Amino acid sequence: MDSYITLAGPGQDEVTIQKSRFIGRAWPCSSEEDALLHLKEIRESFREARHHCYAYIIGANEGILRYSDDGEPGGTAGMPMLSLLRAEKLVNCCVVVTRYFGGILLGTGGLVRAYTQGCRIAVEAAGIVRMEKTCHDLCEVPYSAWDTVRYTLDQLPARYSDLEFGSAVSFTLLTRSADRSRVLESLVQASGRSLETLFDQEAYEAWPVS
Repeated sequence: MDSYITLAGPGQDEVTIQKSRFIGRAWPCSSEEDALLHLKEIRESFREARHHCYAYIIGANEGILRYSDDGEPGGTAGMPMLSLLRAEKLVNCCVVVTRYFGGILLGTGGLVRAYTQGCRIAVEAAGIVRMEKTCHDLCEVPYSAWDTVRYTLDQLPARYSDLEFGSAVSFTLLTRSADRSRVLESLVQASGRSLETLFDQEAYEAWPVS
């Protein structure tokens, strides 16, 4: 798979509904073990909370899907959370919504809405990115061509890192695999064919969701 959508990082937010606090926490996870570790840490850190409902999806093709109502009526917490993650096409992520009971029963519909909202605000706090297969190329260009190359880079679907100014300007070019050829050709032209490149690796990197 060339790309998948996941969370940009950890996120947390909370909402109070009918005196019950719903605290949503979300993380990107690379494995089921990682997801279960986050869940264990929350349960141990917030033992006084009545419920820690969760959902997680592992694998770019949704190979592992798990959820739990953790004592809430069946189908009112974990499944709605999982449904929201799937609707957003999110994978390799885990969301836990912790409830501190406020003494007022919400009913089945109220619980579904509350846990869905808790999941949604956690995802929004975490942010969403698209992980895409990305080529890393080591590049070097003479100082005389750098300003033109940098300007051209800003116009292309690419970014750079590890910028160094030595005997020449060197940097690591990051491009989506599908864009690599045309980006390199544009930079070679912009540099007056003085740009030197060496392929380093291909790996998943985060790009904005368009």
